Amino acid sequence: MIVGVSFLSMLAIGMPIAFALATLALIYILVSGNTVMLQSYSQQLYGGLENYGLIALPLFILLGEFMNAGGIGRRLMALALALLGRVRGGLAYVNLGANMMMASILGSTVAQITIMSRLAVPEMERAGYPRDVSMAIAAAGGLLAPIIPPSMLFIIFGVIAQIPIGDLFIAGVIPGFLIFIAFLGVIAWLGHRHDFPTTESMSMRERLKAVADALPAAAIPVIIVGSILGGLATPTESAAIASLAAVAIGLFVYREMRLIDIPKAFLNAAASSASVLFLIAAAQVFSWVITFENLPAMVAAAMQGMTQSPIVFLLMLNVLLLFLGMITDPIPALILVVPVFLPVATGIYGIDPFHFGVVVCLNLTLGLLTPPVGTGLFVASLMGNVRPERLAVLLVPFFLAVLVVLLLLVVFPVLSTGLIGG
Repeated sequence: MIVGVSFLSMLAIGMPIAFALATLALIYILVSGNTVMLQSYSQQLYGGLENYGLIALPLFILLGEFMNAGGIGRRLMALALALLGRVRGGLAYVNLGANMMMASILGSTVAQITIMSRLAVPEMERAGYPRDVSMAIAAAGGLLAPIIPPSMLFIIFGVIAQIPIGDLFIAGVIPGFLIFIAFLGVIAWLGHRHDFPTTESMSMRERLKAVADALPAAAIPVIIVGSILGGLATPTESAAIASLAAVAIGLFVYREMRLIDIPKAFLNAAASSASVLFLIAAAQVFSWVITFENLPAMVAAAMQGMTQSPIVFLLMLNVLLLFLGMITDPIPALILVVPVFLPVATGIYGIDPFHFGVVVCLNLTLGLLTPPVGTGLFVASLMGNVRPERLAVLLVPFFLAVLVVLLLLVVFPVLSTGLIGG
């Protein structure tokens, strides 16, 4: 009770969420009387950032800054609009489509939200879209990253469960497209509710000009995808290479970037990265406190004797995971949940491990956009300068759309196992 009241009080006075989470962990330690944990507090705070994969985050933020400064992002959006034609809310669909493309490259929700907030949101705002709605669409698109292969969550699940990661990637293809289609419907509804502008019709000459003008800009995603799929670079290295290419294109091809813009882009990227990384570190400390209490293991033991139905078990598990996702990040939650629940799911209820993996990973991704932890939600708030509670309200339709897909997966396992012959 004291912990909950403290957290709500900190949010009420406007304390940044990162400081609130770090302070909340301290309060919990003191209230529980387990002061031995204080000795490991600073180590856990630092340990939240001791991950090689996080190096990609500031590099992709920097790439977004360079793409904005060099006019690359605007030309890619113009290309997408030229191919799309006259449609109400065209830029919103382009935003989601770009998110899907980036999801197949990055596999990280936080990195995806940061780069799309720099790439798509400014273009939508200039076209007359509300900034908060634009940021909500970009944040919702980030939910595709942990599901559409390659996926960081799938890799971690495959390692823990000791199942082929390639097959797990295949299992995520249909669920990823189902979420994409559901989001298209949500955007169509938002378009009518918020009166999205209609994209103007273009002549064939204008379309060809847009295509020709965007060809150098299109080299950026080609570099990222090609270097990763070709085995020439890791996602982190590809972000660095693409950043150099973006500078060259902005300076010498489009000539919209000036030398003075380069240090400014570094400063902006450093400031954004610092905010996001500290948020991740604070979330890790809070997750560590929850992990220390061993709550999931106790709940699993109670669930075992409650039902014999695989569907009921998965529905109950989803409720637990939704709650767990609200208070911890997906990766720590995955490390917590899989060793506890996977043997129960496969051994007692006969659930396919690939089906189980997709359901668990999809469920935990929702936690990225739900308070009180909601790393993706607060990253989007920071990057878009939109209050998190406003974003949370706008994300409700997307949240419900994912829940519908999640229920379909629970009832129809073939949606995840069909492509791998499960």
